[in-house]
Amino acid sequence: MHVSLATSAGRADRPNEDFVGAVPGAVVLLDGAGIPGAESLCHHGVAWYTHRLGGALLGHLSPDDGRDLGDILATVIDEIAAEHRDTCDLADPSSPQATVLLARAHRGRLDYLLLADSFLVLDQAHGAPQVITDEREALARRDCAAPLSGIARGTPEYDRVRASCVTALRARRNRPGGYWIAKDDPRAAREAVTGSRSLADLNGVALLSNGASRIVSPYGLTDWPGVRDVLATHGPSEVVRRVRQVEADGGPDAQSPDDATVAYCTHLSR
Repeated sequence: MHVSLATSAGRADRPNEDFVGAVPGAVVLLDGAGIPGAESLCHHGVAWYTHRLGGALLGHLSPDDGRDLGDILATVIDEIAAEHRDTCDLADPSSPQATVLLARAHRGRLDYLLLADSFLVLDQAHGAPQVITDEREALARRDCAAPLSGIARGTPEYDRVRASCVTALRARRNRPGGYWIAKDDPRAAREAVTGSRSLADLNGVALLSNGASRIVSPYGLTDWPGVRDVLATHGPSEVVRRVRQVEADGGPDAQSPDDATVAYCTHLSR
């Protein structure tokens, strides 16, 4: 399996809280959740957490023994939590956390696992790309933000209601009926979106963090088949470049730059 990688920090004055890496036959992509105030809960920081978690995941995937991906993630969440449980307030909902996306080629199949809102794009040998994501965080965010409808931005009322929406969303984190993310509880791994596909059915696989997926939504620069074509022609760095161009131009749809990361896998072992 050939893997091309690209990552870009959203801001020059802050560390990149995404993580991407590969070992033979497997790829890991994490998107760290940079929550304001988290520094007071954990002096290590979100970037430390994603790098430690990502490195440990790669270490467990290196043996290529076909161990269940959920079991691997649960083990690693517990390992990293143990490293800073005695010094940091991991119980607080805002302590360091990350989305997880794993893809592994093993015995003729691609096994995958997603926890929270990253994107897996399967370039199918026949038909359009299949796009897989964990939609639960987006659904929870939309539900919690509903009270903001009709309230003017920038008003005291908006700020008050928004604060209550943020609190409501955090209360749903790693809870039944809410959404799940890698943090301090290994049980979250059992709630991941998982699946398996025959490698013979795939030409390639792409992994995108939320910041990189902006090329499709909300920026609308292309669709998912277009992303596949950009990757095949120009590689992952071009996806990131196009996202950054929109943000630099400051158009009506532009958002504050987020860390953006892409992994693109081809020549999948049969």
